Amino acid sequence: MGFKCGIVGLPNVGKSTLFNALTQTAAAQAANYPFCTIEPNVGDVAVPDPRLDTLAEIAGSKEIIPTRLTFVDIAGLVRGASKGEGLGNQFLANIRECDAIAHVVRCFEDGDVTHVEGGVDPIRDIETIETELMLADLESLEKRQPNLEKKAKGNDKEAKETLDLVNRCLVPLREGRPARVAMDNVEERKAFAALGLLSSKPVLYVCNVEEAAADKGNEFSAQVKKRAAEEGAVAVVVSAKIESEIAILPSAEQKDYLEAVGLEEPGLNRVIRAGYDLLHLITYFTVGPKEARAWTIEKGTKGPQAAGVIHSDFEKGYIRAETIAFDDYVSGKGEAGARDAGKFRLEGKEYVVADGDVMHFRFAT
Repeated sequence: MGFKCGIVGLPNVGKSTLFNALTQTAAAQAANYPFCTIEPNVGDVAVPDPRLDTLAEIAGSKEIIPTRLTFVDIAGLVRGASKGEGLGNQFLANIRECDAIAHVVRCFEDGDVTHVEGGVDPIRDIETIETELMLADLESLEKRQPNLEKKAKGNDKEAKETLDLVNRCLVPLREGRPARVAMDNVEERKAFAALGLLSSKPVLYVCNVEEAAADKGNEFSAQVKKRAAEEGAVAVVVSAKIESEIAILPSAEQKDYLEAVGLEEPGLNRVIRAGYDLLHLITYFTVGPKEARAWTIEKGTKGPQAAGVIHSDFEKGYIRAETIAFDDYVSGKGEAGARDAGKFRLEGKEYVVADGDVMHFRFAT
């Protein structure tokens, strides 16, 4: 079950540096000039979750397997990208394949790092990127509208439903607002996703600040956080430079480094968790002596579909799920203790899996 978060932004804002740190590789070339990244780079990262270590310790698991999130480093967009400027069409297509957008915003001054717009202004930069995404969406929908109207007149039910979504999205887009504001509830996300609109994707703002501001941010990141709050979005402060240095350190040295720079944990942990939350994802666990493993599902997923993440046969032959809440598993010091305390549950096909559930599926072959 793959979930992709595309890292976007103007050139020279720290996208590739951030990506390198996220994946602990040097796969993405970080250079001080536009379009140094010609192809999108893809990297899977583990979602930090201390609960998994706790479960593994209790069960004596030999292996720990975290759940993962995919980040895609997409080359810098520029003004005019919707019209093909700066390889814009190619990069916009890369964004379309992602489930969410991590928008890296430059929130630091540095005379040695050129800014494509001539100076640091995070709100202007955000609006530049968002405008290009909206213009691309507007063009796409206006091209599709006549054909859908023709089919709808012929009583094509699917065309009527799609046309309704298209018309709803065109209203905010023509007013200079992103398509996501037309979505009334979370349940409509899949229908909107089918339109392939760039500005309908959920957005996480990543404020790239100077090293001294890595813990609390600065005046630039404060502007971005205010903007995010107004949109109902999320903003996270990181110093890509610090994160890239942490990423290459041995695990034993990372804690000392973090303390030296005044951080409790890597900023990238917050980015990963925020991306996970942004996509409305939760985690359930399978635990045993062989392995403790985290599995990713969307909020609202029922038992059979959650089982299907492990293997399609589990979903097809689903009978029930033996379920223990994380806190109950810990307080009972394992499955036997939780069972003795009456916290062991048998859940059927309509059970909605909760975040942190420890599960064992029973299925017919």
